[in-house]
Amino acid sequence: MHMLSSFGRRLRRLPINAFTAIRQNPKSVALGGLYTINFACACHLFLEYVATVQIVYGPSMLPTMSEAGELVVENRMRYRIDPRNLKRGDLVTLESPIEPGRFICKRVLGLPGDTICVDPTGLKAPSTEHVFIPKGHCWLVGDNAALARDSRDYGPVPMSLIRVIPFPQLQDFSDLSVVFELVRLLSHETHMHYLVR
Repeated sequence: MHMLSSFGRRLRRLPINAFTAIRQNPKSVALGGLYTINFACACHLFLEYVATVQIVYGPSMLPTMSEAGELVVENRMRYRIDPRNLKRGDLVTLESPIEPGRFICKRVLGLPGDTICVDPTGLKAPSTEHVFIPKGHCWLVGDNAALARDSRDYGPVPMSLIRVIPFPQLQDFSDLSVVFELVRLLSHETHMHYLVR
């Protein structure tokens, strides 16, 4: 009986709800909330402006990317710092020009001012048809021409839809060298940006 009454007294001393905890120690609760908000902001800024990991899937980029899905690290800093970093042959992720809200991965074939053969394979247009890429646009293709929906279907793509230039896809996460390579590339590009400017 005595043991139950001491347990009951201890139970009554515990804070019943969050308001009681705030009244008893408001500084530590406020500080904990501030740390949580700071951490959330730092995560958001990193994922929005530096790098993030995406899953890329579908037959459009075979054999470069698996149809079942592959992880790619998106280098958001490289394109945001200087959009002129975009080169022919680069992989890019972008918002689909025909399905807003859906993100796709394609390869850059033509930049503003280029004249491009619409479809060298002749699958979707005559191989003699050419198009001039206007300012602020680029020509994107999938590596698997037979199954890709790309600029052959929707024409030159506004460069404002491009989000990032992905790093090479990651095959093996068991080796920490992947993480060190990512840090080295990010720090090198940031350092080069400050050297140039």
